[in-house]
Parts: sequence; C-alpha cells; structure tokens
Amino acid sequence: MNQKYMLPLIAVFLLMLLSYVGSEVLGLTVFFGVIIPYIAFVIFVLGFIRKVMDWSRSSVPFRIPTTCGQQKSLPWIKHSKIENPDNSAGVIARMALEIFCFRSLFRNTKHGLTEGKTIIHSWEIWLWAFALAFHYSFLVVILRHLRFFLEPVPSCVSILEFFDGFMRIEFVDSFIQVGLPGVFLSGMVLVGAAIFLLIRRILIPQVKYISLPADFFPLFLIIAIACSGIFMRYASKVDIVGIKELTIGLVTFHPVIPESVGGAFYIHIFLVSVLLAYFPFSKLMHLGGVFLSPTRNMASNTRAKRHINPWNYPVDIHTYEQYEDEFREKMIEAGLPVEKELT
Repeated sequence: MNQKYMLPLIAVFLLMLLSYVGSEVLGLTVFFGVIIPYIAFVIFVLGFIRKVMDWSRSSVPFRIPTTCGQQKSLPWIKHSKIENPDNSAGVIARMALEIFCFRSLFRNTKHGLTEGKTIIHSWEIWLWAFALAFHYSFLVVILRHLRFFLEPVPSCVSILEFFDGFMRIEFVDSFIQVGLPGVFLSGMVLVGAAIFLLIRRILIPQVKYISLPADFFPLFLIIAIACSGIFMRYASKVDIVGIKELTIGLVTFHPVIPESVGGAFYIHIFLVSVLLAYFPFSKLMHLGGVFLSPTRNMASNTRAKRHINPWNYPVDIHTYEQYEDEFREKMIEAGLPVEKELT
C-alpha cells in the first residue's frame, strides 16, 4: 500500500472514530458540537486573513502575466484582448473566465507516443469537467446549508434547493404518510467528482508521482463529509429540528445541545471543523490566491509602458571608459585594442 494515500485515509477514519466515541461514549457533545466548531471558525478566518495579507505584501515590481495570445503592439497586428489583456477591463474579463469557467484548465492537453514513437498532443477535457463539477456542486451544497443557519430561510436558498432536488416519492393512505426525501443532485455530483479526482491521483503514474499526502487528505476529508451528510439524509434518522436549533444557537452565540442529535451529526460537524481549520494552511487556499496571482491579475502592457523596479537604489558603477583610463598602458603593452591612445 502506498503511504501517500493510506496515511491520509487512516487519519480521516481516526477523526471519524474520535468524534463518534467522544460524543456517543464519553458524552463530550458540548466539546464536539460547540467548542470545536468555534475554534475551527476562528482558525479559518484568522488564517485566511493572514495568508491573504502575506500575499498582498509580496513585491511584484514587473509585469509577469502568463499569456497565450498576442500582446498589443502595432495597429495592424491583431491583439488578443482576453488572453493577453493590456488594460483593467481585459484583466477583469480574463479573471472572470478563470474563476467561473476554469479557462486555463479547459485548455489542458496530454502528451503521448504512438507505436511509431511519434509525439502526439490531445485535448484532455475530463479533468476540467470533473473539476468544474466538483467546485460548483460544493458551492451549491454550501449555499443549501444556509437554511440551517438562517431563520427565516431566504427565498433564494429555497429556490436553489428546489432546482437541486428531484425524485420525491410519497405513499399516502388513510392512516400514515411515508415520504422519501428528495435526492439532491449536488451531493451526488460532489462525491462522484471527488472520487474521480482521487482515483486520478492514484492511477495515473505521473500524477501519483508528484502527489503528496497533503493532496490526498483534503480529498478523503471532503468525501467523508459528503458521505456522512448523505448518510444522515437518506439512511439515518436525524432530528432536523434539533440540528437547526444547534446551528442557530452557534450563529447567535447562544449554543444549545439538543439530546436528539445523534453521533452521525457530530461526525459530520467535526469533519467540517477539521476542514475549516486545515483550509488556510493547505493548497485549498487557491480560493483566495487566484485573486492575488500576479500571473493572472496584471495587465500585459510592457510594450506600451516602461516598468522600473521600484526598489532600485543608486549603485556605484565602473564604466569601461574608467576601466580603460586605469589600465590603458597595460592594455597597450599586452597588445589589447583601446579606444583612446596614450597622449
């Protein structure tokens, strides 16, 4: 077994076991339901702000945008306004396409050799498709969960939940009504996309070689969070009213722990708390880093404007004229050419 992914997998299982034993056996429901979420949220906010501030203080004296199009130059040469923007409007358009459509990943290609040892390049769309599905489904899941933290529930959240759900089946007779909860597409897509990204890291040798345990841990963690949420919705009987009472109490800083909330919920909220606390110190911080990346957020106008290093300071230089004045006699004796003869 490869330790790169086995150790993170074991770590996630231990976290799940810890939260279940702590809440169900030891009775530490306040610790796992109140204290841990508050600590995780504080670490997330402070860590996120600190990371962004560190990036914002990084000096970028020159224009270094990554481009794949023609820079603006002569009037008769066609300018690629989005791929190589020269103004703020072009940068905003490029950033919007990058953030919402993963434009650079859309152009992803893979390389291989044919039987005749010919190098071929082919378009690789699956990584882009599953990455896009992963991020958007994760966003929808987060927005749907706002119904647990807001009262009354905003209409936009209800509309999103309506379009995200399908397949509601009800059996009604004169005495009893049994309803199966609607299946939310975003949760299923999130699990499927995360599993695809995980399998890709395990099965593709080149990707597996450059992958680290820090790349596998958040994937296992997100899959565990999604699966625990799906388990609570479709398999386990959880008290939704009690869960909302707990979450509203956390938001209003009047936490309460209903007795009807079971161990499955504490596993779920503990894993979410671990993800929040881990977020600012991991590669997941590309959420904030993409906005501060100088290779993306800078205009490429080096042909129109001269950019001078702002921290240049006066430096004593020794010109060639000074060098020749100092060594002219020795240069002539050595047969080296000089610009000025001895007078």
